[in-house]
Amino acid sequence: MRLFCKYRKEVSLELRLGRHFRVWQRPSQPANQRPAKQPISGRCVLDSFGRCCSAVKAEDELDIDGTVEEDLGKSRDGSKTDDEVVQREEEAIQLDGLNAAQIKEIRDKSEKHVFQAEVNRMMKLIINSLYKNKEIFLRELISNASDALDKIRLMSLTHDDALAANEELTIKIKSDKEKNMLHITDTGIGMTKDDLVKNLGTIAKSGTSEFLNRMTDMQTEGQSTSELIGQFGVGFYSAFLVADRVIVTTKHNNGTQHIWESDSNEFSVIEDPRGDTLGRGTTITLVLKEEASDYLELETIKNLVKKYSQFINFPIYVWASKTETVEEPIEEDAEAEEDAEKDATEDEVEVEEEEEDKEKPKTKKVEKTVWDWELMNDIKPIWQRPAKEVEEDEYKAFYKTFSKDNDEPLSHIHFTAEGEVTFKSILFVPAAAPRGLFDEYGSKKNDFIKLFVRRVFITDDFNDMMPKYLNFVRGVVDSDDLPLNVSRETLQQHKLLKVIRKKLVRKTLDMIKKIAEEQYNEKFWKEFGTNMKLGVIEDHSNRTRLAKLLRFQTSNSDTVLASLEHYVERMKEKQDKIYFMAGTSRKEAESSPFVERLLKKGYEVIYLTEPVDEYCIQALPEFDGKRFQNVAKEGVKFEESEKAKEKREELEKEYEPLTTWMKDKALKDNIEKAVLSQRLTNSPCALVASQYGWSGNMERIMKAQAYQTGKDISTNYYASQKKTLELNPKHPLIKQMLKRVNENAEDQTASDLAVVLFETATLRSGYQLADTKAYGDRIERMLRLSMNVDLDEQIEEEPEEEPEEPAEEEAEGEEEITDEEDEETEKVDKDEL
Repeated sequence: MRLFCKYRKEVSLELRLGRHFRVWQRPSQPANQRPAKQPISGRCVLDSFGRCCSAVKAEDELDIDGTVEEDLGKSRDGSKTDDEVVQREEEAIQLDGLNAAQIKEIRDKSEKHVFQAEVNRMMKLIINSLYKNKEIFLRELISNASDALDKIRLMSLTHDDALAANEELTIKIKSDKEKNMLHITDTGIGMTKDDLVKNLGTIAKSGTSEFLNRMTDMQTEGQSTSELIGQFGVGFYSAFLVADRVIVTTKHNNGTQHIWESDSNEFSVIEDPRGDTLGRGTTITLVLKEEASDYLELETIKNLVKKYSQFINFPIYVWASKTETVEEPIEEDAEAEEDAEKDATEDEVEVEEEEEDKEKPKTKKVEKTVWDWELMNDIKPIWQRPAKEVEEDEYKAFYKTFSKDNDEPLSHIHFTAEGEVTFKSILFVPAAAPRGLFDEYGSKKNDFIKLFVRRVFITDDFNDMMPKYLNFVRGVVDSDDLPLNVSRETLQQHKLLKVIRKKLVRKTLDMIKKIAEEQYNEKFWKEFGTNMKLGVIEDHSNRTRLAKLLRFQTSNSDTVLASLEHYVERMKEKQDKIYFMAGTSRKEAESSPFVERLLKKGYEVIYLTEPVDEYCIQALPEFDGKRFQNVAKEGVKFEESEKAKEKREELEKEYEPLTTWMKDKALKDNIEKAVLSQRLTNSPCALVASQYGWSGNMERIMKAQAYQTGKDISTNYYASQKKTLELNPKHPLIKQMLKRVNENAEDQTASDLAVVLFETATLRSGYQLADTKAYGDRIERMLRLSMNVDLDEQIEEEPEEEPEEPAEEEAEGEEEITDEEDEETEKVDKDEL
């Protein structure tokens, strides 16, 4: 019996590979009198679940050296004709429990059918049009299996005996590399003979014609047709994308088990001679094409199941192997060898311990490859449950598994949308921005939002599912009534996507708004603040919502970021504008001459320190009824009394000669006009842009663009615009300038001072000088005058260096003298010796 078990184990390994074998009886006669060996059993096979269908009898005596013959499914020699090769390949297509002869007999006796012309045309279109996305065949077959399981489960609610044949509700996938077959088995409702002919041979539905027309139209327009598979109930035929032949074995509770077989040209149906092997359900066997052999690889199958079907309601198993370490008893011979090698010290061990050791069987650890069903979809679709029933830890665990992110999400929202299209969704905000968030912004594929239809993954290749600025949001969208062809190609599809997108954006912004203020400022804004600013620029319909999410540095606090709502709450009583100043850093912005008067009067100023900030504010015309005012542009005015107004008018009249002289003579080619300023307190002057011109910060950004060539008409127009020079009438330099102009309007020194003031104001206002060399020359001239250095005095020239040849000759002479001294020293040393 022990010998039988050992041999049986070896035989089962051969069975897993799908091979035939023969076991021979050991005769008891001497060798020279033995007759020919007699076979006692011809074949043992495993069904698709690894169960042995027939076994060797235990009472038969077995030969340890039994032979294995492999003679089926292969050509015996290489000289066979093509017809013979094809014939043997057909013979090699075997079903569990049926040999080649039985398969051939079944085909001969089966009912032959021709596909309905419409179906035949449809299959040709599918097979010849969808080369780029062949992998969807597994998604469709699993979806069909899930539908079959749903039907039997629903039937079991009203019929107690519906699950009597098999209470298990599963989908199992098994690949057979040797036979080039892939099996997909479900324990669903199954099909009768009439169902097979009706459902798989003829489709009397108007949807088929619609499918054909839609596919033809999309091909004519050069659009992708891969997503049409599944919409019109033709998902089963996607099997022919990868298979030369499809065999369907099915058993319905109300009928006998039948086999349906097709090569895409015709199909046949016959009652299964094996009887009821399934109990209930369907097994689809694909005889794969040569180029589709990759779909027999376990990793490929696992990846496809996890990609498309990991949230199917029913468990999906794959027949897979794994290596396990097990303990096996040590053979007597090996044990004796180990005992001989033991050290002599073991003899001193007490007798009691030796007796205990003898009672325990000695084992050794051995690594073995074990085959078993491996569950693929252990992640549950928690979005299908009501939000109040899902715990916080479940959301975190789902996010980590779903997104492959090790960190917990910053926030999440779980909701059901109803209306034109109904869907359920869970959205997450990650704790950190993904790497390369703004690389190829807008054109890079965003696969963070995954679209499911009835828990079957459809696609994540949607640029329009979420707007570009929300490209960091992760989540799932699952709809029961959404058609599978949710591409952008048709008006209906685009309309549905637009509705989904609108609701997703609203819910995402609500989720972000609910993040706690401290966590929002410290974590979210640090990671995704730029995204919110881009949203203000890009998303006009949600601009007001997004404006409430903005945060900026302000003069109110050195460390705490402020929202626009907080700024408006702190505004002065008669303040009607929101003031902001843009610069490369906070230090530059708060030291700008434009904010001097504002800060002195106690007005709060927003500091824009990032390149996108000024674009963002320009796209936001107002907030809460308050318009924005760039303090580096025209329009900054303060509330003043009648007395202050009269005083300002008197100053304007007093300084009119200076402002007119600067505009018409000294700086006529550089400025639009010169006026007295209300915003300056410490600086003598500043250069102010028009209301629609570029500030210094914007000019710097635009000129730094990578694509800037200097030939853009719009850029040149804004860059060449003349600006307003504002003068501070209380500054001593401006007072002295007025005095000089009143004394002599032709004073060259005054003209030079005016140009230097203008260029200094240009730099302090954030603009670039057109001629930096001329500016440097003027500064040098003023320094000479202030230090009483003659303007015509030249730079002292350096004396010419003397030739280096004599120095070389001297060095050579010194070397010769040194050599002579060395020789004399050597002679003295020899004499002493």
